[in-house]
Amino acid sequence: MAKVLMKGNEAMALAAIYAGCEAFYGYPITPQNELPEYLSKHMALHGKAFVQSESEVAAINMVYGAAGAGARVMTSSSSPGIALKQEGITYIAGAELPAVIINVMRGGPGLGGIQPSQGDYKQITRGGGNGDYYLYSLAPESLQEAVDLIKESFDIADYFRNPVMIAVDGLIGQMMEPVDFDREVPKWDLLPKTWAADGNPQGREKNIINSLYLDPLVLEQHNLKLKAKYDEMRKNHQRYELINMKDADIVIVAYGSVARIARTAVEMLTEKGVKCGILKPITIFPYPDQAFAELPDSVRNLLVVEMSTGQMLDDVKIANEGKLPIHFYGRVGGVVPEAEEIVQAVLKIVGGENNG
Repeated sequence: MAKVLMKGNEAMALAAIYAGCEAFYGYPITPQNELPEYLSKHMALHGKAFVQSESEVAAINMVYGAAGAGARVMTSSSSPGIALKQEGITYIAGAELPAVIINVMRGGPGLGGIQPSQGDYKQITRGGGNGDYYLYSLAPESLQEAVDLIKESFDIADYFRNPVMIAVDGLIGQMMEPVDFDREVPKWDLLPKTWAADGNPQGREKNIINSLYLDPLVLEQHNLKLKAKYDEMRKNHQRYELINMKDADIVIVAYGSVARIARTAVEMLTEKGVKCGILKPITIFPYPDQAFAELPDSVRNLLVVEMSTGQMLDDVKIANEGKLPIHFYGRVGGVVPEAEEIVQAVLKIVGGENNG
């Protein structure tokens, strides 16, 4: 299949089909509606299940059931809809079930607005529901990267037996770009789903899917087992990109759409003689603290840029370990920062033009 020009939400839906998604359960909310709309037609054409549920709560519990039966399953929503799904998500994480969840973020809090935002960062990276759990969370900056990560995310979910969150914003969901669906993505070494409650077709012992442990000592051991899994993610599965780092004097820390805008800002700064790099987290959980250890000695300042009031700042501070001054620039409420704004924020820090 050659490159095709597609809208973001529809391309992400098709990527899920390419990944072998067997069932989708969801409920409409802007700005991700084209994703379930696309799947409502094309899942049936591929002999797969699509259900528009009566609510977000119903949808995530359908995901729980299908995942427990061993199916490759996905849901999608946008910020307030993801908030409504949190109880089901914590059940899925507690029961150690694989599922893929796409969050096309919009402005908040509350109903907010339908324009792009990154205001769900803490909801995504801190679990969001009750208990000690995390989602393996990926934040692409382009539609091609989103497609590639979604194609891989079903393997990641199966490998860890854990929900995977794809964190994009309304900008990626609504833009149109050429996408290559045939690009190779990493393949994970997966085991058969012998744990699934699938009717035990090979005569296995009966499987029970559960996240309820009334004995506190048993629940403690379960939580420690989950912690070991999250520690493994942190140790061996951080993802990030370091861009334009040679002799960089200042580094912009940005993820998702903002990292893409920062690339243009860096080009503009280079013309002004300012040596500026980008540290782009691809996983926002586990947060790529290893990337900060790789920054060159020339770096004297960090500038965090987000479409929020600074939700990623805490993670940057932890990863930085007090080594470098940290500055912040953000736009909120669905306002997308422009490259020129980022340039001015950098120039204010480094003291003007020609400070290379």
